[in-house]
Amino acid sequence: MNLDLYKINIDVHNGKNIISIAFGYDINLLNDLKRITKNKAKWSNSKKIWYVPDINFYRELFGLPLKITGNLVINHISDVNSIEYKKMENLLILKGYSPNTIRTYLLEFAQFLYLLKNNPAYSISPEKINSYFLYCHTVLKLGTNHLHSRINALKFYYEQVLKKPLFFVAIPRPKKPFTLPKVISTSALEKIISNTANIKHKIILMLSYGMGLRVSEIVNLKIEHIDSKRMVVHIVASKGKKDRYVNLPETALDTMRLYYKMYKPGIYFIEGAYGGMYSVRSAQKIFKNALLKAGISKRFSFYSLRHSYATHLLEAGTDIAFIQKLLGHNDIKTTLRYLHVSNKEISYIKSPLDKLTI
Repeated sequence: MNLDLYKINIDVHNGKNIISIAFGYDINLLNDLKRITKNKAKWSNSKKIWYVPDINFYRELFGLPLKITGNLVINHISDVNSIEYKKMENLLILKGYSPNTIRTYLLEFAQFLYLLKNNPAYSISPEKINSYFLYCHTVLKLGTNHLHSRINALKFYYEQVLKKPLFFVAIPRPKKPFTLPKVISTSALEKIISNTANIKHKIILMLSYGMGLRVSEIVNLKIEHIDSKRMVVHIVASKGKKDRYVNLPETALDTMRLYYKMYKPGIYFIEGAYGGMYSVRSAQKIFKNALLKAGISKRFSFYSLRHSYATHLLEAGTDIAFIQKLLGHNDIKTTLRYLHVSNKEISYIKSPLDKLTI
């Protein structure tokens, strides 16, 4: 296949990164393309090009530079910037950031350092940083949340590591879209839980919804944190390293006791097959499988259990300030989002269509 006869570019199509392959119509060129891509190349009517996913297999096939992402990028940072990377890592640890935040910040910072090559990060101007974020937006097509994450990582380096408190004043942030939480109806939740036969899986779903727990909180829950006499559960060092108490649902108590007798967990209430903490991915997979078994086709995430807990409390008349405490939110504004999805007030409003005689 003569690549010179094709115009090959990195592009975006329907929100996905692709490699576009353009050429004047020629049956031989088309057959060559189908042959080397094993008929995986697709035609886009809107762009009038053939395309394949932007993955390293096709990049290598078409002679494009390979994408270096994730942990691999760390090995390609220059010596001068490897020192800066280590400085940032040390400070994140000393400041007591969570492992997830440390991992995210370092990966985002590493992507930036990789592009700098031998240019020291400490000497980069705000104007260059602005250009970099423009590149992230226009070329890399990073989503709003991803872009905010990368901005936060660099902000930490320049303001915390290098002690430049006003460095990011001139760096504009993309406006975050206002999205509403996805709430599962009570009837759907009944199906999800009742159709889950495995008692360990069932108790994960019951407690996550019944106490509004994040997936990280359910897998970190220890036996010593459950007080069945006071009917409360102590959520320890959760997001933002904050403790809080939540009420233990009475409905779950018998199932919890049965589960405890069957599995005899040691330290964590929900343990893996060989003891120790249950994995987050396994808990998320349990929820996805439960949706399938219940015949629910709507797209929900494990976090939807928490959203549903908060919304259903609100609809039952629970004060928003109490819901804030139960969820462990710092800012009441975060909790107020549930007002937008609650049926409590909407149910009293009648559409003008209902007044028509049709």
